[in-house]
Amino acid sequence: CTSTVTVQDNVDPVANCQNITVQLDATGNASIIASQLNNGSTDACGIALLSVSPNTFTCANVGANTVTLTVTDVNGNSSTCTATVTVEDNVNPVAVCQDITVQLLPNGTATIVAGDVNNGSSDACGIASLSVSPSSFTCANVGANTVTLTVTDVNGNVSTCTSTATVLDQVAPVAVCQNITISLSGTGNASITSAQIDNGSSDACGIATITVSPNTFTCANVGANNVVLT
Repeated sequence: CTSTVTVQDNVDPVANCQNITVQLDATGNASIIASQLNNGSTDACGIALLSVSPNTFTCANVGANTVTLTVTDVNGNSSTCTATVTVEDNVNPVAVCQDITVQLLPNGTATIVAGDVNNGSSDACGIASLSVSPSSFTCANVGANTVTLTVTDVNGNVSTCTSTATVLDQVAPVAVCQNITISLSGTGNASITSAQIDNGSSDACGIATITVSPNTFTCANVGANNVVLT
């Protein structure tokens, strides 16, 4: 006589996982496939499918993440194991600078902040801080100065760029005059110097020249005369 013997495979596969580290790309994203987590999973009849969840990561996942590997054999039996996916952001931010012009104050100083030099620096995971150096200027810096912008992202990656800060002194000096009295000589002439008219003129960056006009007088000028100190 004949009969039917029905053979069944009800043995789950053996799921073996391994921990991995993945890097975010420049857009702040990363993905994995199940084979990266598989660490020699086995089944006597053969493995049909490996899957992992979650399999995509963003900046929000930087650090350790628990994922599940599912192993399915050819007869539909499945097992799972868990592993740690460590997500790292090692992509430097993009530092973009712009040249600026800085005006000295009446006291001969000027300061800038990083935002003055920044021209749209970016990072997929976000910028934590901006700094610029040097950030302060004096009369000694009038003209073109190279400054460095440092951009640090939220995960500690750093980039720099340089630009030119042109320092201008457009503050006029303070001219202070005093009235004086002079005597004509025996020849009917007299002259004065700018120092006689100056009464403490000043400038934060320094005075280059002082002149007075007119600076000579004759008998025709006896009396009060207006003079200009420059």
